[in-house]
Amino acid sequence: MRQLIQSIAVLSLLFLAAESRADDLDEFIRKQMQKRHVPGLSIAIIQDGKIVKAQGYGFIDKNGTTPVTPSTLFQAGSISKSVAAVGALRLTEEGKLSLDEDVNTKLKTWKVPENEFTKDKKVTLRGLLSHTTGLTVHGFPGYEVGTPIPTVVQILDGTSPANTPAVRVDFVPGTRWRYSGGGYTVMQQLMLDVTGQPFPQFMQSTVLGPLKMAESTYQQPLPADKAKATATGHYGDRNLVKGRWHVYPEMAAAGLWTTPSDLARFAMGIQSAFAGKPGAILSKSMTQQMLTDQKDNDGLGVFLEGKGPTMRFGHNGRDEGFDAFMTAGAETGQGLVIMINANDNSRMMGQITEEVAKQYHWPDYKPMVGAKRIAVPVAAKALTAYEGRYELNNNQMITFVASKDRLYTLIDGFNDEEFVPETPTHFASADRDIYLTFSPNEKGEVTELLWKTNKGERKIPRIGPLFNAPKSAPDPDPTRTRKIEVALMALAKGGKAVEETPGITPGARKDFAQGAGVLADLKSITFINAEDVKGRGIERHEGKVDQILNYKFGTTNAPHYVIVHLTSDGLVTDYDVVDK
Repeated sequence: MRQLIQSIAVLSLLFLAAESRADDLDEFIRKQMQKRHVPGLSIAIIQDGKIVKAQGYGFIDKNGTTPVTPSTLFQAGSISKSVAAVGALRLTEEGKLSLDEDVNTKLKTWKVPENEFTKDKKVTLRGLLSHTTGLTVHGFPGYEVGTPIPTVVQILDGTSPANTPAVRVDFVPGTRWRYSGGGYTVMQQLMLDVTGQPFPQFMQSTVLGPLKMAESTYQQPLPADKAKATATGHYGDRNLVKGRWHVYPEMAAAGLWTTPSDLARFAMGIQSAFAGKPGAILSKSMTQQMLTDQKDNDGLGVFLEGKGPTMRFGHNGRDEGFDAFMTAGAETGQGLVIMINANDNSRMMGQITEEVAKQYHWPDYKPMVGAKRIAVPVAAKALTAYEGRYELNNNQMITFVASKDRLYTLIDGFNDEEFVPETPTHFASADRDIYLTFSPNEKGEVTELLWKTNKGERKIPRIGPLFNAPKSAPDPDPTRTRKIEVALMALAKGGKAVEETPGITPGARKDFAQGAGVLADLKSITFINAEDVKGRGIERHEGKVDQILNYKFGTTNAPHYVIVHLTSDGLVTDYDVVDK
């Protein structure tokens, strides 16, 4: 009897510990959602090879009437690639495809156009799966509900009504890594030609069904019965996506509708296959190839992190209004899937992952956690001088704003990571080991900051002030502004407009070939101010930036605030649409 009582007591303690852990995690997630104004989130946690937590938070849209549940459908974005990859590997195991043969030998409806880059090296399935083929088109914006939808061939050739350029090889296959949703669309056509089946039906019978991903589908547009169970997409500013979501005929690259629980089942299927369990979705040898680094930590359809027993595989995803994240240990029986009905550029998913890793004791997972910070007073004038935009990495800005005697990163219009002043010029992140040091010149101007982590330190050049910091100045060169307006309109349109319009650098012509429609409805342009950044080491699209010009753009909807990057000879080499 005593042993029974002791056993019951131990079980009770374990139950209470698990319940406390769940409560702590729920509170953490809700705080993160509130901080980032995320309407809805769904999560699934894998522990010991089983789903131990599947829960929805918030609502299917910002109106807040219908709650998110574990069965609510979200768009998976590029996690679609991981699931589609397993379909292609199944065909490889059946002998219908080969990882290393020229895909043109099996393509029937459309073929990869030969050019000088494919004379000696050909596009292969292995290259498609690992983003090493040299094929163009990074990703796809999708199509508004109710608008014409192109065929896969029209997408591959960039012909109307496709809204992206043609998918073509522009470097020798196998020589380097470059992400290509276009490559996965070639794979979709390849699978269609080999099987003779519509892609959604093939994936249902070959992957989704066997893995018991009962809620999931690649059908585009989404059938009416499924549409009732979906979340609604929200942009970074939390405005609703028109029509609730976009349609993605690029199904293999971006077209999966699913739930975190179904993606957890997918991850567990890969874990079982890697362990060589009977009846797994793939053989052990094929799964080992899938989880082998091909180039730059990219396997066959998944990204890889770590090595040996603690190696993890996964992917993230983004469609219009939806973000997703999946990670799982190849051997640990652990994993996590997060899906939200918003585009969010903050560290929110990473912070939730760190919290899950801590609470569920993931091995060899070392989150960056900052110590308790003690703040010192800083003059308001100094804080204002530190505000602004800085070039964290090439073509990646970070924005700091002052609020309540602190500095915060500004992401998607919302204050995000807090930096506490430990001295008047030295700031520390409140939740991880990152430090900022500012060194104003004799005029009190800040042209750079020192960025320090546990991996080292480096100088980060300042791009310019916030739009609401200085007052607008008279336009010193209206003729230049008009030329910039024409150049930006060309970059928005892409195609021939980019090729034929003067005032654009060669690098920008190449990288904006498919256009960037955010400025397509431009109605007016107003000069705000300029900043000389010559010598700060800022480079965009292979052009060295000497001057930053800030403009307010009027559109048919809300105005945009635009940073224009100019070279020393006055050419536009990039632009950024930013929060004010």
